[in-house]
Amino acid sequence: MFNDTSSLLAHLATRRSGKARDMIAPGPDAAQLRGIIALALRTPDHGKLAPWRIVTVAGEQREAFAALLKKAWIAENPGAAGMDLSALDQFAHQAPTLLVLVSAPVAGAKVPVWEQQMSAGAVGMNLLHAAHAHGFVGSWLTGWAAYSAEVAAAFGAGDGDTIVGYFFLGTPARELDERPRPEYDDVVRAWEI
Repeated sequence: MFNDTSSLLAHLATRRSGKARDMIAPGPDAAQLRGIIALALRTPDHGKLAPWRIVTVAGEQREAFAALLKKAWIAENPGAAGMDLSALDQFAHQAPTLLVLVSAPVAGAKVPVWEQQMSAGAVGMNLLHAAHAHGFVGSWLTGWAAYSAEVAAAFGAGDGDTIVGYFFLGTPARELDERPRPEYDDVVRAWEI
């Protein structure tokens, strides 16, 4: 069983993202989504800078999001106009709920930018944990749309800001599959002096 919420240990041992394209309704309602985001904000944040922003994209805004993706793709890829851009439509419309997490480091802060960016990543992981704790499945996606300056600007990203990822939340349409995990001994070692 994936995303077992019977205890924190069980959840951590069984946590599994779902595929955004396989998510169906229901997604979180407004109160549940507020609760998910509130939990995600309880993240390590050296300096109490809150160097991140979360943008909600409502269901009725998905067509505008798809249009933004197509416009940015064509601007970045001359000759793409007239090509099949249905993959961008699919990306924009998958899963019932969509959040965009933006890393927004505070310029001039004593806390290094890297630490602020790591805090934004921690918010992302907490979004997934919180969604799963609420009985939903989540997926953190990046790809081209996370690295496009035009798309980032549309979500309020300024100089030095980046999209950390798109967080799709919903109900899995099918059983979740395990994915390969690293072997403990391949990634953990004792420090030797």
